[in-house]
Amino acid sequence: MRLGTTYLFVMGACIVATYVQAQSRYITSRGEISFTSEAPLEVIKAQSKELRGAIDADKKTFAFTVPVKSFEGFNSPLQREHFNENYMESTQYDKATFNGKIIEQIDFTKDGEYEVRAKGKLNVHGIEQERIIKATISAKGGKLTVRSSFAVLLEEHGIAIPKIVYQKIADEIQLKVEAVFTMQGR
Repeated sequence: MRLGTTYLFVMGACIVATYVQAQSRYITSRGEISFTSEAPLEVIKAQSKELRGAIDADKKTFAFTVPVKSFEGFNSPLQREHFNENYMESTQYDKATFNGKIIEQIDFTKDGEYEVRAKGKLNVHGIEQERIIKATISAKGGKLTVRSSFAVLLEEHGIAIPKIVYQKIADEIQLKVEAVFTMQGR
């Protein structure tokens, strides 16, 4: 009888621990990311609504990923084709990722708006760069809304711009991210 009681207690503790751990994890499957290239002769804009991510509020870790081919917009279908084939080589480098830790100690269970720094590895075009990216996280009603704007230098990720189009493509691309995260299991 005592062994049965101990077994039930251990199983109950495992279930509670799993439940508590799952409560600290937030996920999104439809975040948005957009980029703008402002060059002297042309402005190029594109966006994707396929940004996926997870935030572990207890460990202060995060992971984001976006399929490169999911970007839409551009000024023409040919421009999108060149983006995927010539610059991003999206058949070989099919996604961009950002993984790391949130530097600040934030209690996401309390509603509010928090300015944070995310330190991690940004992988674009198969080249990983250590980055610290500022973001705003709004916590409200058990949801987190993440917003961030930052720049990426193409050269740092091995993306070469041919001389013939250097006035049409900026060497520094501006990105904006917005994603709403919900607690996993809800």
